[in-house]
Amino acid sequence: MSIVLTPIDRVDDINKEDFINNYLIPRKPLIIRKATESWPALQKWTFDYLKDVVGDQVVPLYDSAKADPSKPINAAAAEMKFGDYIDLIQKQPTDLRIFLFDPIKFAPKLLDDYRSPTNLMGGFLDKYPNMFFGGAGSVTFLHYDIDLAHIFHTHFNGRKHVILFDQKWSERLYCIPFATYALEDYDIENPDFKKFPALDGVEGQEAILEHGDTLFMPTGFWHWMKYLDGSFSISLRAWDKSWGIKAKSLYNLTIQRKFDDLMKKNFNVKYMAWKEDLAIKRAEKALAEGEL
Repeated sequence: MSIVLTPIDRVDDINKEDFINNYLIPRKPLIIRKATESWPALQKWTFDYLKDVVGDQVVPLYDSAKADPSKPINAAAAEMKFGDYIDLIQKQPTDLRIFLFDPIKFAPKLLDDYRSPTNLMGGFLDKYPNMFFGGAGSVTFLHYDIDLAHIFHTHFNGRKHVILFDQKWSERLYCIPFATYALEDYDIENPDFKKFPALDGVEGQEAILEHGDTLFMPTGFWHWMKYLDGSFSISLRAWDKSWGIKAKSLYNLTIQRKFDDLMKKNFNVKYMAWKEDLAIKRAEKALAEGEL
């Protein structure tokens, strides 16, 4: 029994025609090693530099504990001054992460240090980059992004283990209904196939990202990430041209999210138990029927 993982394609560089035909249109992940060669950030964004420019801002921190059903999906576990957190992840392993942090709010000059890959595609949301920081051993749970954007995810100052799955495997991954994340009761690196048999035979892709590597994740791809060193990443997002995907994104961000929040507020534990049970039933049904 196993989850079948194959390497994500890697190139040093790629032209627009090849990128669109071989990766964007077929929705195939790719790692581009030298996409950041022109970025001042490649050498400039050290831990000390970011501490200097962001200052003593207090930031929310997230851990690997299972989500509290009575709280929003992105509820923080703790808070800490940014500089103190950077010191922490350089000194020791920790499961604390900074999630969806917008440093440009505090240091607009960071805008000058990176380049959106407009040589490959359009639709970038240049004003809304997100940064993610993690200590060695910290894990980002398996999910896909609610807005369904394409993502160019560039890593700095360490290594990160990445596992990706196509949307076609959603039910077999025990996708939680009315949400964009998977059941949190299994370890994707070492799953218990007796408890979660639908995972057996699921096909994904994996890679280790190193300093300066840029991962292209197509719209809707499931991703799980583990920081192997204290390090950080920036995600640049771009809209897909499909009106169907844009409509689904709008539905996720408005109707689905509001419905889910309302049900959590009124029925929290019972509602979450129902959702988890339904995720298991759907996964078992998909496995029995031989579905992806």
